[in-house]
Amino acid sequence: EDEEAIIQGGISLALSFESDDQDSWSPSTWSLHQVRGSPADTIQIEMISNDPGGKIRLKHIVTLEEDFLSSELVVSNSSSTSLKLLGGVISHLTVSSPDAIYVLGLEGSSFFTRKPILSEFVITPPDFGLKDQPGYGQVYGKMSLGALMSTLGARKQSNADETESSNSSASEEDDIEGEEDDGYKQLTDEMCRIYTYAPRAFTVMDRGRRNSLSVGRSGYEELYMMSPGSNHEFYSKYAYICVGQSAMLKPIIVGPGDEWRGGMFLHNPNLE
Repeated sequence: EDEEAIIQGGISLALSFESDDQDSWSPSTWSLHQVRGSPADTIQIEMISNDPGGKIRLKHIVTLEEDFLSSELVVSNSSSTSLKLLGGVISHLTVSSPDAIYVLGLEGSSFFTRKPILSEFVITPPDFGLKDQPGYGQVYGKMSLGALMSTLGARKQSNADETESSNSSASEEDDIEGEEDDGYKQLTDEMCRIYTYAPRAFTVMDRGRRNSLSVGRSGYEELYMMSPGSNHEFYSKYAYICVGQSAMLKPIIVGPGDEWRGGMFLHNPNLE
C-alpha cells in the first residue's frame, strides 16, 4: 500500500457554549444549508448546527476563492439568558519547515503560554510519534472537540475560583505571561501561545517557499498560535503550524435575543 501520509488540514472549529444556568453544549453535527457560486469564481458554503433545546443557532459560512479563504460564524441566542462562547477557529497550515517561518506584526502583543489544542485534524500520520516523539509531536490525538472545550471550560472556571497564592507551582506550563518583543518572529522553537491585544491582521512568511499569508480576524479578541518547532523527526516532511482566533482566556458574551458574528480570513497575495 501507499505509505504516504494523507494530508488533512484546513479549518477546525473548537467551540463550547455555556448558559447562565451552567448548561453547556458543543456543536458536533452540522446540516448543509446552501452552496452558492462556482469553482471558477467563488464558492460559499453555509452550514448550520442547533442545540437540542433549539435556543442556540450556529451558522458557519466558508468562502473560498483562488487566493482567499474565510470562515465566519454567526451565533443567534433565542434564549432568555446570556451565553458564554469559549473556543475558537483554528487553521492548520502546512509549511516548508518551522525554521523558515516568520510572523510579522505581533511585536508588543501580550501573550499567555498554553498547552496545544488537540484536534481531530492531522497533518502528520495518525500513528506517528505516539511512541517516540514527546511534546507537540502528539498534538493531533483522537480527543473530540466537544470534550476538549468542556475541559477548557472547566479549567477556566477552576482558575477563576482560585486566589493568588505564593505556593503555586512554578513549573506549571500554562498561564506564563509575557510580551512579544520580536516584530519578525521565527517559529523554530516549540511554542503555543494565546496573544491578547494583538493586531487584527498580521503576516505569516514562509521563506522556504518564498510565499506569505495574511491572517485577519473579526469578533474575536484573542489570537492562538502553535508551532511544533524543528526538533521533531517529521518536521521537514510534515511541517505545519496552527493559527486561530479564540476566546479561551475570556469568553464572548452573547446576550438573550442577540446575535454575534466573528471570523477568520486567510489571503495569499502572491496568487494575485
